Amino acid sequence: MAARGIPPEYVDGYEELLADISRSGRALRRDEREARRELGERAADSGYGLRELVDAYLGATRRSWSTLPGVADARSAADLRHVGESVLAAVEAGVAALAEGHERSHRLAVRKEEAARREFVDDLLYGRSDPGRLAERAERFGLRLAGRHVVAVATGPEAYDDAHPLVHRVERDLAGRFGDHDVLLATKGGRFVCIAPAAEQAVLDAFVKLAGEVRVALGRPHGGPGGVVRSYEEALSALDLGERLGLEARVLNSADLLVFPVLMRDRAAMADLVRAVLGPLEEARGGALPLLQTLGAYAAAGYVGAEAARRLDLSVRALSYRLERIAALTGFDPDDALQRYTLETAALGARLLDWPQRPL
Repeated sequence: MAARGIPPEYVDGYEELLADISRSGRALRRDEREARRELGERAADSGYGLRELVDAYLGATRRSWSTLPGVADARSAADLRHVGESVLAAVEAGVAALAEGHERSHRLAVRKEEAARREFVDDLLYGRSDPGRLAERAERFGLRLAGRHVVAVATGPEAYDDAHPLVHRVERDLAGRFGDHDVLLATKGGRFVCIAPAAEQAVLDAFVKLAGEVRVALGRPHGGPGGVVRSYEEALSALDLGERLGLEARVLNSADLLVFPVLMRDRAAMADLVRAVLGPLEEARGGALPLLQTLGAYAAAGYVGAEAARRLDLSVRALSYRLERIAALTGFDPDDALQRYTLETAALGARLLDWPQRPL
């Protein structure tokens, strides 16, 4: 009879096995160990814990001990010790086999869950599934897609996967502070992704803070499964723009960068603007790049000459000379409010088009 709710079939044949071992003194055979592994795996699949299973086997050992033939027939303390060693070795091997089978079932279940989670994340971020079905699957992973969500994407010098220490630390801290309902953390393409309700700004702020010194981009809030895809794509676009434009900010909000997709919507027109306004800079000694970098630093410094010179590691006089050369070659004066807007727009377009490194 099994103990603590374990059905008898999981212990069937065990007491007979101990009786045979007590008589012969043999070890547990390979097929007998494998049979116990299979029982352990079946018990785990049926929802029985390993502790319950081990208790059932130890209880059966204790109950049958005095009736084991080898114990009953022992003529001396030495005989009893020999029988005891054989039986206890068999118990140890049998319980170890049960545990192996139980763990094997759990590993398989974890792998299946991980595979299902990865498939869901792929479908969610790429919009490859029916929205209604996707919303149903999302609830299994603690995410309700009816509301508006924001996607934050962190990227660092090394690729992130599910086993990365940063991923574990952020998951643990966010779950401890906010719980894991309606927040999904995942890794995708070497990046660390957080999907959170737009109303839970504290979660997003905590994710940004816990990510450390790596760059984080946030999409805009959007509703439904399609909104998650859109917010994710906006975050990826913000990361790409940050790299192409050499932006220094660690946190990039896609809402702050909306002007750039507008500028690039007509690529041919932008290329024409760059050629017309900045093309003459290629005639300068050293080419266009140093003067283009000067324009960028001047704009980033709020058109304050001393700050721009510091950023470029130049003297104020050298900066003034470069600005004069830009005005002379292009016909646009960086210190004229209207003309500087044309120069700055063209300079941004040049960075987006990777000019002058890449010919237009």
